[in-house]
Amino acid sequence: MVAIIDYDAGNIRSVEKAFDYLGAETILTRDNREVLRADHVVLPGVGSFGDAIRKIDEYGLRSTIKQVVDEKIPFMGICLGQQLLFDSSEESVGACGLGILRGKIVSIPDRDAEGNSYKIPQIGWNSLKFPREGKLFKGIDEGAYVYFVHSYYLDAEDKSIVTATCEYSTTIEASVESGNVFACQFHPEKSAEVGMQILKNFLNV
Repeated sequence: MVAIIDYDAGNIRSVEKAFDYLGAETILTRDNREVLRADHVVLPGVGSFGDAIRKIDEYGLRSTIKQVVDEKIPFMGICLGQQLLFDSSEESVGACGLGILRGKIVSIPDRDAEGNSYKIPQIGWNSLKFPREGKLFKGIDEGAYVYFVHSYYLDAEDKSIVTATCEYSTTIEASVESGNVFACQFHPEKSAEVGMQILKNFLNV
């Protein structure tokens, strides 16, 4: 069973439908016992870092998520769900992330090193590079396209956890893996066949 953590995030239903399409049993829940009974746990998210972490704390989910990680249950953060795993975000100064992984979330620059301008947020398809092998990308070729919607991106303290990047005014750290923790800045549930393969790979962890 896949427990999708319900903290009033925007893209929960689309994530649920994607796993349903793959034949996985899913449950939307914020109940500690139900989450810890699951075989896989997903933290989706669309919106503000500060608002999201306040909701997580309001529902008492911070300790639940940390317990999932400690008990080695495969865990996946999607989009804002990736950002929340880290310490802090420029989007919401003073808001304390989950701190499960070390790093900060920073604004995507609107110009690259050559002075070329970019629209922020990044909305649309972008291709991935794989700096190291990642379990989420088994059977997926480098250069595969996935769908992004974001204005902020990860600056991980430990670059060895980064399994996918893309280029958009700068190098975006698009996916990470550390033990039983997996996350991606893009939306696999909106990334057609490539995205479905990523979610299937997660289910096979």
